[in-house]
Amino acid sequence: MYIIKNIIIIYVNSFSGELKESMKLKKHTLKLLSLGIVFVGMQYAAQSAQNTLTTVPNQYPAKYTPQYIKQITPGYKNVGKDEIFYVALDMLKDTEGMFSRNAILGNNLSGKPVKIEFRNLGQINPDYATFDAVGWKKGKNLYIYINEKHATAPAGAIAALLSHEALHQDEFNSLAEETYAWTMEAFVWSDIVRLYPDIEKSEHPLVDRENKLKKLLEKGNKTNKYIKKAVLNNSGYKNLPSYSPGFDDL
Repeated sequence: MYIIKNIIIIYVNSFSGELKESMKLKKHTLKLLSLGIVFVGMQYAAQSAQNTLTTVPNQYPAKYTPQYIKQITPGYKNVGKDEIFYVALDMLKDTEGMFSRNAILGNNLSGKPVKIEFRNLGQINPDYATFDAVGWKKGKNLYIYINEKHATAPAGAIAALLSHEALHQDEFNSLAEETYAWTMEAFVWSDIVRLYPDIEKSEHPLVDRENKLKKLLEKGNKTNKYIKKAVLNNSGYKNLPSYSPGFDDL
């Protein structure tokens, strides 16, 4: 009986040890499984975030995929942090706005890239609250501040607006300078509509502005005849002189 009792005790202890090891193994397995689920979840979340970050807004033409934007970014990143400016400047290629594009990239009176930002223009000056954009010189640096309400505008409309503002490179302005800038903007928008026909139908206040300028240009048979009238009748320009350096002809 003593021997049998010892055998039973050994068997029970052995079974108990195996049971404990089995429970440890199961706990370890469950822990690994839990970690695996967490890891997969993190990967899914990261992938979802990546997909969100690389989604191209419908503000861009189809050719501007995330890969294409990444490719062109190094050439434009010095102008500002918003990638829509990179797309807009790239869209100025093959248009009348190449001069403006080059000016923004550094070929201007300051010799440095123009900094571009979306801003609440009313905070700069209450008189600018309804402006679409302003060109600004601070020290030796040039800036273009675009009304923040246009942050959702199609990149092509931003491009046309930039072609205008890039012409303001000093602290002087005039009716002649604005007439030239508005006319440049109208020509650039006409080119962009030719390259990307669907953009003309976009519903946005900035597109409305560009379409009106295009109609004035066409009405004047590709001259500034009616654009000049619009500039002269613009209350925002009522205190401007007729001419400024480099713009001496109305």
